[in-house]
Formats: sequence, C-alpha cells, structure tokens
Amino acid sequence: MLITHDVDELRARVGEQRRKGRRVAFVPTMGNLHAGHYSLISTAREYGDFIVASIFVNPTQFGVNEDFSRYPRTPQEDALGLEKHHCDLLFTPEVDCVYPFGAEHGVRVSVPELGDVLEGAKRPGHFDGVASVVSRLFNLVQPDVAIFGSKDYQQLLVIRRLSADLGFPVEIVGAPIVRESSGLAMSSRNQYLDAGQREQAAEIRATLEWVSKQLDEVLAEEQRRKDMLAEIESSAMQRLVDAGFEPDYVAIRSAADLGPVSAEVDEALVILIAARLGSVRLIDNLEWSIPTMV
Repeated sequence: MLITHDVDELRARVGEQRRKGRRVAFVPTMGNLHAGHYSLISTAREYGDFIVASIFVNPTQFGVNEDFSRYPRTPQEDALGLEKHHCDLLFTPEVDCVYPFGAEHGVRVSVPELGDVLEGAKRPGHFDGVASVVSRLFNLVQPDVAIFGSKDYQQLLVIRRLSADLGFPVEIVGAPIVRESSGLAMSSRNQYLDAGQREQAAEIRATLEWVSKQLDEVLAEEQRRKDMLAEIESSAMQRLVDAGFEPDYVAIRSAADLGPVSAEVDEALVILIAARLGSVRLIDNLEWSIPTMV
C-alpha cells in the first residue's frame, strides 16, 4: 500500500489507474479506525478496482465545545489495518493541503435545510464542515465512487445532496452499519465507554427496534395514525432516560430527506437517536418501511 500526503503523487497514481480502465473507489475517514471503517474498505472493493482511503482530522467540523486537538490519532495502527484489508493507497494530507488559505478562511459549502436539522441543530456548523471537506477531498482524489457508513445517516444524505447539487461525477454508496455483538453500532466513541456502559449502550439499538415495532402496529393499519408518531417518540425518549441516558432526540422522519412524515405515511421512514451516556454522545438509526399487507 502506498502512503502519500502529496497531491501530485496522489493524482499521478489515480490517473495511472484510470488509464488502465480501472474504477477508483474512495473511503474518507478521520482515522482511529475500527472494524466498521474496515468494512467500508471491503464494500469499496465491491464497487472499485483501486481503493483509496484518506485520513484527515477535519478542523472545520468541530464545534465550540468539541476539542479538535484531543481527537484520537492512531496513524501507524490505521495504516497497518488498511494494508491488511487490501487498501491500495492511503492519502494523509496536511491541513494546509486541504485548506490552502487556512481552515478559518477557506470557502465553505453549506447544504441548507437538510444540514440544519437534528445533528445540524445540535451541532451548529458541523455539516458545513463535513460538506466543505468532502467537496475538497472529492476534488483532490477525483474518485468514481465513494463509500460512507450508514450509521451517520444524516451525513450520508448531506453528502448525496451536495454531490448531486454540485455535479460531482461520484457515485455515493451507503454501507451497512456494523454492530458489536450486543447490537451497539461500532464507533470510535465506544472506546470511551467502560464495560458496564458498553452493555448499557446496547439499549439504543433495543429502543430503535421498539420504535420500529410500534410503527408496525400503528402505521400498518388501513387508517394510518400519523398523530401517534410524536407519542412514540416521547415514549422512546423516556425509555432512554429510564435506562440512564440523556437523549438529545428520538426522531421519526422521511428516509429520503429527513422531512416531516407525510399525512398518508406512504413512504420509507428512518428512526434516529442521539443520546449521551456519561460524557459519550452516541448516535444510531434504523430504517423502516410499511409492512406488506397479506
């Protein structure tokens, strides 16, 4: 596996692969990799012939109370793991490569509405930082396809929207959530949970499944009752509180654009949760569709 921080070398290698007719797949990360990240490399292999991963801790997506300097950095372990999982090229740019005029003064990309709700409302400016860095990395790497995890469901939708709106010739693929045996979605943040908290954190997945069952019962009826959704969300929030969490939200939204659920409830939905367990903030989601009536 080649490791480079140089854009000219990156583009030379990618261009060489393209001239050979090979499809370039890209997996952008912020490092501190775990099995969930490595599953993205495996998915990338299904969609491309030459796999590029990046490790870049993006300063513009950290909020006021989020410490960029303390984000865990494990470059040697990450490189070994990527090579083991058959990544072909690792791109590790410096900040001045991605933001040549400085992170504070660089051009920002914003995805209105979609980037302003849920996580966007709780973490103002976060998705501007995500959209800006992904746009820059797409321009630097110039991939044919890019792979993103579905655990960050809103982020995936934001990236799909910006790619379509700005005309990036990049196919966006959402990879399935990888979970621990307890059902807890894999995340770099899980390392901050102690053994008891890791077991406790599995309640997030259990709550998602509980909400899904409530939707099955309420919305599968011929006379669908949209008015029950707020009650289900509130009950799920209380369920998390009773389990020791401090929930930010439980939201049932349109899976297509996170908009309010239509009156007819004739669309796929997504259930999203964000909650704190001690000092650790966890997010997860579960997609839901109307059960087939027999």
